[in-house]
Amino acid sequence: MKITVINGTEVRGCTYHIKKLFLEPLREGSEIIEFYLPKDLPHFCRGCKTCFFKSELLCPHADYVLPIWNAMLDSDLIVFATPVYALRATGQIKALLDHLCVHWMVHRPDERMFSKRAVILTNAIGVFNGGAQRDIATSLMWLGVSDIRRLGVGLMEGVFWDKLSGKRRDKIARKVKKLAKRYKTVPTAARRGLKVGLLFAFTKKMHQALVRGEETPSADNQYWLDKGWIKR
Repeated sequence: MKITVINGTEVRGCTYHIKKLFLEPLREGSEIIEFYLPKDLPHFCRGCKTCFFKSELLCPHADYVLPIWNAMLDSDLIVFATPVYALRATGQIKALLDHLCVHWMVHRPDERMFSKRAVILTNAIGVFNGGAQRDIATSLMWLGVSDIRRLGVGLMEGVFWDKLSGKRRDKIARKVKKLAKRYKTVPTAARRGLKVGLLFAFTKKMHQALVRGEETPSADNQYWLDKGWIKR
């Protein structure tokens, strides 16, 4: 199994240990590539729209974004691991998601994403993991991923892994490893779900209607034409 891990922080704290626990049962027989943000993507999206109107290959940050995107496309399982900052995912994660919008269903989706599985690992001081998970899950769904699982850890006792009680760390480990073991038994390829299928059908109709009114197809509509998903 090929696994791509996107870490929302370079700090080797609680998030790092939770992610490590998740990967532990999966390492044997797996090929794992990890990215640490912001080191592996130190730029925010400029909003220049070059990706939308021309090509994502011309993005001023393509040298950073494309290795991450290509690793995601080459993976069976995509793992996002992020702490919760201000009830949301880290700004570094948001910067990556902004760069990937060009591959959303309404623009230029890649059909390889329809067979991916994804896991979102978060941790918060209390129990409020949902906002950070939604940030990532929303983008993954629009990228075409149907099988998305979320696991949020409420640290409760503090913010440093080595300061947590052994009992608390053991409880977290059992919970995380239980989820990980699911991916040792499920088929590597996921099925496209109903929600993603409906989004694709809706955006297909949208692109079909738009291209009929264009003398020269936009970059998005030309992509859909080249894929054979719509016709002139």
